[in-house]
Amino acid sequence: MATTAEAAGIWKIGDLTVNRLGFGAMRLTQYGAAFGDGIPSDRDRAIAVLRRAVDLGVNHIDTAAFYFSALRSANELINRALAPYPDDLVITTKVWPGRNPSGEWWWATPEQLRGQVEENLRQLGRDHLDVVNLRIPPSRKTGSIAEHFGALSALRDAGLIRHLGISNATPDHLAEAQAIASVVCVQNPYGVGAPPDSHAFLRTCGEQQVAFVPFFAIAGTGRESGSNASDHETVLSIARAHDATPAQIRLAWTLQRGPHVLAIPGTGNPDHLDANIAAGSLRLSDDEMIRLESL
Repeated sequence: MATTAEAAGIWKIGDLTVNRLGFGAMRLTQYGAAFGDGIPSDRDRAIAVLRRAVDLGVNHIDTAAFYFSALRSANELINRALAPYPDDLVITTKVWPGRNPSGEWWWATPEQLRGQVEENLRQLGRDHLDVVNLRIPPSRKTGSIAEHFGALSALRDAGLIRHLGISNATPDHLAEAQAIASVVCVQNPYGVGAPPDSHAFLRTCGEQQVAFVPFFAIAGTGRESGSNASDHETVLSIARAHDATPAQIRLAWTLQRGPHVLAIPGTGNPDHLDANIAAGSLRLSDDEMIRLESL
């Protein structure tokens, strides 16, 4: 019998209860590079993966309107596969970056965020979005996000959005956003090998009961392109001890970093999906956790 997402435990994103092991939709649209350079994915297989994820207990899906390839849109695949949506399904999206039909990137002004939110609503076939993350550009790592986050807060007040989060953020961003409106989640790159300041930010989120949602927990420095490096012998030896894959060990370690930590591994491969879900039942020892943290 297959392991289900319930094995990872639950957490609340605002007032929405989710299983801590979710699904990221970025890799549904194509094979190879994440944005624009890969081969369009097989539509039927992508739809089957989404339905299989929900069958395995996934009730938290991360997506974005800018997740598209030449022939595929992640949001529209989600709509086709899962609508009418299960009552407990939480769909999280993100705005500020965008891509035009040619795939070129652009960044929205505060006034343009409404259009990005409405595009997500249209593609997903919904009248409101469960969670919208403000995805902060690298150029704002030390700058203010008040205007953009304030614009999202107004859209929440208007009923288009239920809850707000921030992505690619710093502790200063969290403090600034919290002064404007409640932040229910922080979505940042994180995993085995993360720097000390990332560990500290994770703890800060836990102290505030804010969900910490790592992306690239498996890919690491490979980021959008996926894992591109050989795993450290420590990861390999722990994987052998648990009869698991290195990717499963990375996911298990991430989930054990705190009860408020979620995971959103993405894949277009049904076998990889099952393996990712199974990682939610792995339990690493204190010694194994310390060994992995030291990498």
